[in-house]
Amino acid sequence: MDIAPSAYVDCNNPQPSVANFTPEQIACVCEVLEQSGNIDRLSRFLWSLPSYDDVYTTESVLVAKCVVAFHQGNLQELYHIIENNNFTQQYHTKLQMLWLRGHYIEAEKIRGRPLGAVGKYRVRRKYPLPRTIWDGEETSYCFKEKSRAILRDWYSRNPYPSPREKKELSQGTGLSTTQVSNWFKNRRQRDRAAETKERQEESEKKFYRVDWEKQAVTCKEILTKKYVETMHLAI
Repeated sequence: MDIAPSAYVDCNNPQPSVANFTPEQIACVCEVLEQSGNIDRLSRFLWSLPSYDDVYTTESVLVAKCVVAFHQGNLQELYHIIENNNFTQQYHTKLQMLWLRGHYIEAEKIRGRPLGAVGKYRVRRKYPLPRTIWDGEETSYCFKEKSRAILRDWYSRNPYPSPREKKELSQGTGLSTTQVSNWFKNRRQRDRAAETKERQEESEKKFYRVDWEKQAVTCKEILTKKYVETMHLAI
């Protein structure tokens, strides 16, 4: 695609004058600024865009506005954008995370403490994902059941996938390699915790069983002694 000199933009060094930018160039700048973590600059870039609808309602701009709204604490604006615009599947995971994290933050402010697993579950039940960022397939912690099934199957055979295998799993599940790594890490931690709890419970059972047996023997000895003493007095 030929780009006029006045409309040229280097994605790694976006310029503030955007009057002649194409939608592709605007999307490129938004992505670069977001990935660099420069939310303030992304906010200024969005503010500098022309105000006509065919720019402000493009998907890349709407997603960027969601990111800015979240980081600036404008959660109601975030929810409004998500609920009133349809997004393609490539943005679903990102927007789902913003939606849930926003509601987690609000719930934590009300309760005055961090949410645990149960608290987050209740928030997800109270604020289900809008259909604008959800294709209808059942999800759990933003992971589709199909993806979770693939991860569980792999875990049953190898709980420690290599970097190359994580990349393959990423491609097969549609998740990022970081999400795949975190899933395996969390699953191993849960399994270790369950094993530790099981060993502790077994140890406690063994202790109480031995203690009860000792008490039973002691009780038997006392009763036997008293019986002998009683018989001796009777004689």
